[in-house]
Amino acid sequence: MTIEDRLIDIEIKVSRQEDMVEALNQMVYQQQKKIGELEALCSALARRIKDMASTDMEANPANEKPPHY
Repeated sequence: MTIEDRLIDIEIKVSRQEDMVEALNQMVYQQQKKIGELEALCSALARRIKDMASTDMEANPANEKPPHY
């Protein structure tokens, strides 16, 4: 194997690694985007549950403790 053949093999390997890094970068980007969407959804759901709980306490006096407690 000549030096030129070895250099070509190295260039091919580097090229494949660059392609792999780019593919992994795209995957990480998509996952981070999805995580952001899921975090926003969880926050919205938590706010909605909190709002519903406070509305239930105000609207439904049956859930309130009697004054003697």
